[in-house]
Amino acid sequence: MSKKTLKNVMLAGLVLFGGVGSQAFAQATTVTKTEGATLGDIFKNAGVIGWAIVVLSVIALAVIIKFFVDLKREKLAPPDILDELDGYLEEKNIDDALQLCEDEPNFLTNVVQAGLAKIDHPFEVISTALEEALDEESVKTHLKVGYLSLIAQIAPMMGLLGTVAGMIQCFATIAMKETGVSPRDLAGGIKAALITTLFGLIVAIPVAAAFVFFRNKVVMLTIEIGAQVEELFERFRPAED
Repeated sequence: MSKKTLKNVMLAGLVLFGGVGSQAFAQATTVTKTEGATLGDIFKNAGVIGWAIVVLSVIALAVIIKFFVDLKREKLAPPDILDELDGYLEEKNIDDALQLCEDEPNFLTNVVQAGLAKIDHPFEVISTALEEALDEESVKTHLKVGYLSLIAQIAPMMGLLGTVAGMIQCFATIAMKETGVSPRDLAGGIKAALITTLFGLIVAIPVAAAFVFFRNKVVMLTIEIGAQVEELFERFRPAED
């Protein structure tokens, strides 16, 4: 793949990734083309910081795709494993249930295993162990989703860093000029500042939205799995007098 083709692919990915900012990016590109610039000039003016933001957008896209695949009830609490556990617990076959949890570690089995470890204790102790394990698994899943929040905060800060670097370049140009400064002398630094800011926002806005979406999804999945676990262990609740 040629360098020019690679740049075009990365630009297309950045525009698609930032659905909210794509229109602004298209407008900026139109203005640039009117002035005779090319896509290569856009990335050249973005500099190292601009390319770093593009790489960050690729990482964010990979993380989002992974969460779309992994954050499903079928993944965190597979129905076939749930049915097996239900059968073992119905038969009071605790050993096989524990073995299944060890062989198939996931959100559901990790919680169930914590309850089975306390099966000889009063039901209140079992219930407490299940709640603690459920909270622990929920926190671990939230921590993974938290990487999206980190990217959403870093991207605009990197854009701001590019803005500051571009403005420093402008002032450095002014300082070196003994005579008057023309707009052309400052255009390069200002362009770099605006491009990195645009890149940062294009990445940050959709990633922030994705973070909220997946965070809420984790909350809903935690509630659903908690209800399933409670139903599994309801048979161990002592009958009321």
